[in-house]
Amino acid sequence: MAAPLAWMPEGGPLWFPPVSRAVEGGLLMAGGDLSPERLLCAYARGIFPWYGENSPILWWSPDPRCVLFPEKLHVGSRLSRVLGSGRFSFSVDDCFDRVIRACACTPRAGQEGTWIVPDMIAAYERLHALGHAHSVEVWQDGELAGGLYGVQRGRAFFGESMFHWRSDASKAAVVHLVTWLRQRGVAMVDCQQTTPHMLRLGAEEIPRSLFLERLAELCRE
Repeated sequence: MAAPLAWMPEGGPLWFPPVSRAVEGGLLMAGGDLSPERLLCAYARGIFPWYGENSPILWWSPDPRCVLFPEKLHVGSRLSRVLGSGRFSFSVDDCFDRVIRACACTPRAGQEGTWIVPDMIAAYERLHALGHAHSVEVWQDGELAGGLYGVQRGRAFFGESMFHWRSDASKAAVVHLVTWLRQRGVAMVDCQQTTPHMLRLGAEEIPRSLFLERLAELCRE
């Protein structure tokens, strides 16, 4: 019989169970809160929140883990032509609030509703104000065309969500993100969930144990 899911009351200590206690799929704990201190504590341990409306906060640590090492970014010939065409322009942290809300409201195939609920938006806007969360904006003809946001801890970046309103805009956002992160010395991007989109861009699955080992090094540096 599986052990009962750990529960943390709101405002409880900054503690998480060992990730080895995660059940199939990576669910580790419920409850707690979305304070900047708890979120940063979670990311440094390879844990992130993911839940929906009318649900308690749920904390996850999947195995295997999908990551993108910046030096392994794959830009195919078609995407390379798109980037070279000058169709898009880019900015970083220009309108974090618009990006996270666009990620929340943009429909996704096979998905009803959103996990980026109002409390999540408020929490990541706090992280952004503190300098820990960042957004990439993709512009076309002066209009927001796509983007993404995530959290940086040390030399690791944790991608949270992306969206596109124009073709290829989310792929372009990833390429610009990786270029920007390499300038900041970031050595690993955590994709959290494995998707064909990220695999085509060079992401790969690695065992959680290896991910945590590398993460500890990057958060300590």
